[in-house]
Amino acid sequence: MRFRRKFFARALLIVLIIALMGWIVMRLWNWIIPTLIVDAHLIDYPRAIGLLVLCRILFGGFRGHGGCYKARHWQQWQQMTQQERERLRNDSMPGSRPNEGAGT
Repeated sequence: MRFRRKFFARALLIVLIIALMGWIVMRLWNWIIPTLIVDAHLIDYPRAIGLLVLCRILFGGFRGHGGCYKARHWQQWQQMTQQERERLRNDSMPGSRPNEGAGT
């Protein structure tokens, strides 16, 4: 019984957050975009929700990498030695060559 109550409370919270975000997107779009772009139209609430979903698909995905994902990487970073951090920085730099300085 307690599990059901928690489940429905979380589901309701998610629905309310999505509704609020849709309203914010609609208000911001209708306030900013028509003044910046010629012939841009105002959007209604369902289109604002659709725009939120589209942005989530294009830019965020549905993997749900939130704060704990970043915290796990931060913990891994903290456990690395200084040499491992430098090697990771050098390997991730654009134009760097892998295995540079190996064998010396």
